[in-house]
Amino acid sequence: MFSEQTWLARMIWILLGAIFVWATVQLNWELAFVALATLLLSLAPVLIGRWTDIDVPRWFVAAVVIFVGGTLFLGEVFDFYERLWWWDIMMHGVSAIGFGLIGFILVFMMFQGDRFAAPHFAIAFYAFCFAVAIGVLWEVFEYIMDQSFGLNMQKSGLEDTMGDLIVNLFGATIGAAAGYAYLKGVKYGGLTGIIDEFVRRNPRFFRRRK
Repeated sequence: MFSEQTWLARMIWILLGAIFVWATVQLNWELAFVALATLLLSLAPVLIGRWTDIDVPRWFVAAVVIFVGGTLFLGEVFDFYERLWWWDIMMHGVSAIGFGLIGFILVFMMFQGDRFAAPHFAIAFYAFCFAVAIGVLWEVFEYIMDQSFGLNMQKSGLEDTMGDLIVNLFGATIGAAAGYAYLKGVKYGGLTGIIDEFVRRNPRFFRRRK
């Protein structure tokens, strides 16, 4: 399962595990918590894929590992959010696009790949709502972490939260638009290729594909 992943993903997992052990020995509980949380979240696509018997592309797993590491570990431990003004915008924008694509794939799976089971706009709108909902849940997660463990994930509070949600809206729109373009058979900056690869890797979930 893990040996099939890219060398980059495996290297990051090993590094996070080593950091967790070192931080625990040093009684640095905040660093240990962030390292463990990053490790577990980055492993989620592999574990979920194995549990559901879904063939998750290796590049997707690597992208999730890099994103989660950039968000939690680099962002919080190395303070990239303060050092690089664009870091938070990039992380939220990229994640919203990704969740827009995931939302589209999920509803497309529900219709077993039938492009005409529902209006194309309705399917894209579901993908948009899914990505926005995930963005809201992430802001709730940041609030809980700040209140429970004394972190500073929300930075400037309301201003940071609203800025993140606005960026999420734009990213979700791009991801949903890619799904809409896929249904129309239009190439959209390579994002439709991501959807197509997932569909081809998991044909049993898209038996009505035309």
